[in-house]
Amino acid sequence: MADTKKLQGKDFVNIGIFAAIYFIIMFTVACLGFIPIFMPLLYVLVPLIGGIPFMLFLTKVKKFGLIVIFAAICGILSFVTGMNVIPIFLAIVVGFIADCIYKSGNFRSAKKGILACGVFSLWIMGYCAPLYLNPEQYWANRSSYGAEYAEAVMKFFPAWTFPVFLISCFVFGCLGGVLGRTLCKKHFAKAGIA
Repeated sequence: MADTKKLQGKDFVNIGIFAAIYFIIMFTVACLGFIPIFMPLLYVLVPLIGGIPFMLFLTKVKKFGLIVIFAAICGILSFVTGMNVIPIFLAIVVGFIADCIYKSGNFRSAKKGILACGVFSLWIMGYCAPLYLNPEQYWANRSSYGAEYAEAVMKFFPAWTFPVFLISCFVFGCLGGVLGRTLCKKHFAKAGIA
């Protein structure tokens, strides 16, 4: 009998499919950031809408390590599309924690899945981390955006907003998990997807 704890080809196919869907949602929402007032919505909409494919992905997760690979792929795709390296490292850390949370529910607990979704959503904070850590360097690398755009964006990212966005990612990630779980039960299961 084959070892069911080892990662197999179908596991990597599932990771690839759902990471692509999640990243397309994230990238689409991130495009709203070209209008400065919408940039903070990244920390609400990505966790909320991204909870749907993430929770559907969790219906396929029965082994430890799949979530952290999923997270790493999202971080790497962010880097490839022009972001800094922080999302990669943050995605791996929160992906590992989310993996541990979901495993603690034997890969079946809806509550643990929703909590894992909330924790996983924190990786999005890697996008705005440079705005708080080193804004001069961040904008030096994006000089083509212009000083007016930089000033407009920075109005929405004073230091006190970091914990607000962090909490927002977690809360809306959990709400996205609830939304995803509801859709999985009602629609995806009927279609034989979940």
